[in-house]
Amino acid sequence: MSKQEIVVLTDVALITASVQRGMADEIVKAAQEAGAQGASIHYAHGRGVRERLGIWGLAVEAEKEVINIVVSGDQVDRVFEKMYIAGQMDTPGMGFMWVTPLEKAATFVPPEIVERLAKPKSRRRT
Repeated sequence: MSKQEIVVLTDVALITASVQRGMADEIVKAAQEAGAQGASIHYAHGRGVRERLGIWGLAVEAEKEVINIVVSGDQVDRVFEKMYIAGQMDTPGMGFMWVTPLEKAATFVPPEIVERLAKPKSRRRT
């Protein structure tokens, strides 16, 4: 039996956004345009003060879409900003986003990418 080698990614972060139902596709599209490879979307039901939001008196929908996107450390700020803008997060009641640094992650990485990353930085082509 051959021994499998696990490629562990260490400079990655998880961007999570809880947004109004129907907004996820537009937000994910913006994230992908900013360099994200993909996303996971699932549905959730909010709890808490949802009848009224602050002094504005806006009704906040309880149905939510939760987006999870894993990005490299150098992509975090760019992808986060594009998601914020696409999700209209500067509008009360539109959602909440956060970033979680990941200690390590693993997935399939094509051998040619592994080889390129394993080369010393001075020898890498830009």
